[in-house]
Amino acid sequence: MTTEDAKATAAKSAQPSDDGMDDRATPDRLRTLPSRLLVRTASHADRLVSEALATESARKWHFVVLVALTESGPASQSTLSTRTGIFRSDMVAVINDLADRDLVERAPDPDDRRRNVITATPRGRAYLRRLDDIIDAAQDDLLAPLDETERRQLTGLLTRLMNHHSKAAPHAGR
Repeated sequence: MTTEDAKATAAKSAQPSDDGMDDRATPDRLRTLPSRLLVRTASHADRLVSEALATESARKWHFVVLVALTESGPASQSTLSTRTGIFRSDMVAVINDLADRDLVERAPDPDDRRRNVITATPRGRAYLRRLDDIIDAAQDDLLAPLDETERRQLTGLLTRLMNHHSKAAPHAGR
């Protein structure tokens, strides 16, 4: 797509956004700036996911930790922090929230009694299945204007960008 094509597409779809900005009044140069488009779309995606998860009294970090535990198995809080990108200082609060609801279990690490191992409980795995359905619906809402091929292409392109920038600045996304 040429710059002119991008400008024409942006002009056709320009309309007031849900963040209070009226894209019709935004100059083409700003409306077609990739970094700006990514930020605005990411903000909308974050809002969609947060609102959807709130219907099950969940937050994004709850979902992230339950996915990490379910897919990669029990882990220390430090390992979970590395797997998920959640700062160690924030991980304690997330684990406390999940443990208070019997969604994860803390147990002393048999190899190092100073450390806890976190495990998803059966209730936590069932809860994650409900959250998966909610996340899937939010993704469908976010990507509604795209067909399946375009969704895969977008995901591939975003993954390439993220991988490139993660290698350049490995801790920038945390």
